[in-house]
Amino acid sequence: MPAALSRYFALHERGTSVATELRAGLATFMVMAYIIFVNPIVLGFQGVPGLEGTGLPFAPTLTVTCLTAGLLSIAMGLAANYPLALAPGMGLNAVVAFELVAGRGLTWPQAMTVVMLEGIVIALLVLTRFREAVMDAVPMALKRAISVGIGLFIAFIGFFTSGFVVKPATGPLPVGLGPLSGVPVVVFLAGFVLTAALMARRVRGALLLGIVGTTILAVVLNGLVAGWTGFPAPGAARIPASVVQTPDFSTFGRVDFGFFATLGVLTAALVTFSVMLSDFFDTMGTIIGVGGKAGFLDRTGRLPGATRVLLVDSLGAAVGGFANASSNTTYIESAAGVAEGGRSGLTAVTVGVLFLAAMWFAPLAGVIPAQATAPALIVVGFYMMSLVADIRWDDAEEAIPAFVTMLVMPFTWSITNGIGAGFVTYSAIKVLGGKARELHAMVFAASAAFIVYFALPLIERALR
Repeated sequence: MPAALSRYFALHERGTSVATELRAGLATFMVMAYIIFVNPIVLGFQGVPGLEGTGLPFAPTLTVTCLTAGLLSIAMGLAANYPLALAPGMGLNAVVAFELVAGRGLTWPQAMTVVMLEGIVIALLVLTRFREAVMDAVPMALKRAISVGIGLFIAFIGFFTSGFVVKPATGPLPVGLGPLSGVPVVVFLAGFVLTAALMARRVRGALLLGIVGTTILAVVLNGLVAGWTGFPAPGAARIPASVVQTPDFSTFGRVDFGFFATLGVLTAALVTFSVMLSDFFDTMGTIIGVGGKAGFLDRTGRLPGATRVLLVDSLGAAVGGFANASSNTTYIESAAGVAEGGRSGLTAVTVGVLFLAAMWFAPLAGVIPAQATAPALIVVGFYMMSLVADIRWDDAEEAIPAFVTMLVMPFTWSITNGIGAGFVTYSAIKVLGGKARELHAMVFAASAAFIVYFALPLIERALR
């Protein structure tokens, strides 16, 4: 069996092994496992005043979250042979819940149909090689900046989800230092020091060992502090009474094309375009970022076999919408598996199998608190920062757009916004400098699309 796996995934050629790939897959799954519970919470409007009880039910949403993440990660591994895992996208699920349903009054099946349609459109763009052509046309400076920006974004996610950085309830600051007291912050700080020390000593499986060790510490401390409820995730750092649950497929396959009548054809088209653009460039950023750090990109910054990667990702949006799980997209947390040495599709297949198993064993996956995975995300962010040295900082035409790209991502909590800001800045500098002819047609077209994307609120207001 190991020999067959090695041949199929070309492990020897990629300088890896079955054991390394399995370990990398487990590491990626553990830093992604939060989506199993967060996606149902977001789509269920849990804890949102005025919207509670109007969202998707928790149990079936958890089931389809695991189902789509599992099947699509396996498909990515088998078809593309890259360590890229998929799951319902954070940010995209919030767009579906708060913009399409709560904001525009669509029903859940109508909102999920929007997601399904934009996934089909993107898949068609992949088959015509348009999507790959756009990705190939991105200047190297922006490709490196995208990798660095994603690293900063991942690190910011880690600091924020751990509670070390918070949004202050009062005062003028947008972010601030969280309360440095209680079990969760002790767990996070201990986990970060442990993970960083293991990485510095080049211990194999450092990220995975850090997550496991930090989770054990969280469970022990949670048991010692009677009545402690400091971990926000249900069941986090607590041994569940039952580790098995029956999957619920009751929301699978509910679609409704009535959103055209609800919104009007023009508004419906604009809404679909905005979701599509976010999906389109989120994945592009992730592939460039993770692929660059793993050494998959060639000298021109192209990813060999990118069409298969992009096609699986595009179908992920369509499948996620049809399953009522929201758009599935390639996860930036895949970088955790790459940091563990994952270099083939066996890593993604491992992630997929674990997600499918989680449909039955979700309570056990829920034991891992955010404070245990946050240190791994921060270390991965550090790991991706090294590409900043390859940017030509003495060339303002290249450096300023790169700088804008890498900062807008974490500051706006969006890969798409960062890529868009970089594209527009790069094109504007070239045009105003009299070098418009140097712009690749795809870069110019993408910049125009992003201008429309950023101006959508004004456009919609003018159409009312």
